[in-house]
Amino acid sequence: MQIVYVSDGKAGHRSQALGLFGAIKRKVPHAQLQELPLDQLSLLSLIYAFWTHRLSYLEHAPDYIVGVGSHTHLRVWLLGKIYPKAKTIILMKPSLPISCFDYTVVPAHDGVAASPHVLVTQGALNPLQNEQRHVTGRILIALGGSSKRHQWNEAQVLKAIEQIVQQHPQSSVILTTSRRTPENFLAHLGQHSYAARLDIYPVERTPQGWIFEQMQLADTVYVTEDSVSMIFEAQTAGCRVGVIAIDRLKSDRITHMIDQLAHDQITDVIRLLHHAAPLSEADRVASQILGLSSS
Repeated sequence: MQIVYVSDGKAGHRSQALGLFGAIKRKVPHAQLQELPLDQLSLLSLIYAFWTHRLSYLEHAPDYIVGVGSHTHLRVWLLGKIYPKAKTIILMKPSLPISCFDYTVVPAHDGVAASPHVLVTQGALNPLQNEQRHVTGRILIALGGSSKRHQWNEAQVLKAIEQIVQQHPQSSVILTTSRRTPENFLAHLGQHSYAARLDIYPVERTPQGWIFEQMQLADTVYVTEDSVSMIFEAQTAGCRVGVIAIDRLKSDRITHMIDQLAHDQITDVIRLLHHAAPLSEADRVASQILGLSSS
């Protein structure tokens, strides 16, 4: 089985594609992935390939063609015309009509109705599984920053971190930042005595895959509520998940979804998600795409 992934180079999009591929490979061990960057797929070469029904830089005719990111959609559609036996899959609400693709995988908060060819998921797909390596008493705090729907509130985040440290005096607490975390935040954090209880890993000092490994080790992950993808990643890894509130600039489907997920208010700035079975959305989607019964 050959899977072609049309890549826009964005790490978050690639994580979704690798999540689906990993789930497919668990069910079809001989599946292979070929990643094609957008700059290798000029529209002129794709249009020319309509007549030859092949592209020289594709090693094998694909069985599935996957795209994530709005700039990939047209190319996935064109590749589907060049290789009509392949199934085309978009891992988001597409910029072209849904009918252009065989499958569209859409997070529930995008508000697209499910159908045999529209697979609605809890959050975006990711490559995590629950590896059952969680260490009791190990806590991860993952900080985001301002976004189109949230405004960073330093005082509120500092208060949440202090509460987590105070409520877990015997725990090992690891803290990491993101590219959106204000540059001066860690300096301000370091001025507080409770910061001595933290093992701090700034994002620029963490290698690729570090955050996923930490989610496999932590039994609880606290995430600022702007970091929606991390909430679902931590759930998929099997962690207990807490949401740190920051100021909202607007209310929409995503903030409503967070309110629905976060049931237990444990402090004035931290809510816990209901601790259900780990998510396995990539495996469920893979089963549907492959025509297998969902496990």
